[in-house]
Amino acid sequence: MFKLPTTVKTLALSLTMLTAVSSNNAVAWGQNGHRVIGEIAQMHLTEATQLALQPILDGESLAQVSTWPDEMRSSPEHFWRKESGKWHYINIKDAKKMHQYVNTSIDSKDKVAHILDGIYFSINVLKNNESSLEEQQFALKFLVHLVGDGHQPFHAGRSEDRGGNLIKVSFFGKETNLHSTWDTHLVENENLSFKEFADFIKTSNKKTIKSYLNSQPADWLLESNKISARIYEQNETELSYGYVYKQMPIVKKRLSQGGIRLAGLLNQIFDKNAKPLTEALIKKRG
Repeated sequence: MFKLPTTVKTLALSLTMLTAVSSNNAVAWGQNGHRVIGEIAQMHLTEATQLALQPILDGESLAQVSTWPDEMRSSPEHFWRKESGKWHYINIKDAKKMHQYVNTSIDSKDKVAHILDGIYFSINVLKNNESSLEEQQFALKFLVHLVGDGHQPFHAGRSEDRGGNLIKVSFFGKETNLHSTWDTHLVENENLSFKEFADFIKTSNKKTIKSYLNSQPADWLLESNKISARIYEQNETELSYGYVYKQMPIVKKRLSQGGIRLAGLLNQIFDKNAKPLTEALIKKRG
């Protein structure tokens, strides 16, 4: 297993409960990764959903708004400084009890304790016909971002190392940490713009799309948790070509899944004629 420095490990043991609810300062997927997810989602929106989103997006695209919640964390407002961080991740103590984290009716941003709450809060705001345009814009931008975060494995990683932030690694000889490697370095190593990356990994395969959509947000976080657990077990710290070869297929799949699933959510919210498992997520498990 990855080992923490002795002093950090000692602190982590005594501050586990604090780190479980503290702000995670990492920027999931970096700007390019989030934009890839937004761009892929845009490809799968129905016409009705595109029309419904026009006033909310106000001339922007899903790719453009995908990084807004991270950019706003520099705001001096209390919410962005002290509250918004917990929206971006979750610490799953027992995967078998994932149902305890699911609250599909959450109706106040003050009640958001983790990323899953943030996703459902955003969905509920967008579904509510009485929500103001400003509230809808807030919710849409957060939803686009959080679906992306949920597909980055270390946003459902361990609390004691803050999702890999405290694990030092080198990426082609440059010092970094495990979380940043997955946020940014693996994606940027492809040397592609977000549009090029999205074009390279996009799919129109109905079977693949259906398999991705046959899920719920809690499933996405459990997937991330399992992937992060495998990466922890591999205990690699000197990362270069072999690591890229092994991990990039996972990165590409997670970005593709994030984009398709985001589109599914938006179609389900805004298009009453969207077909479950084709253009929208299923509402209930069969």
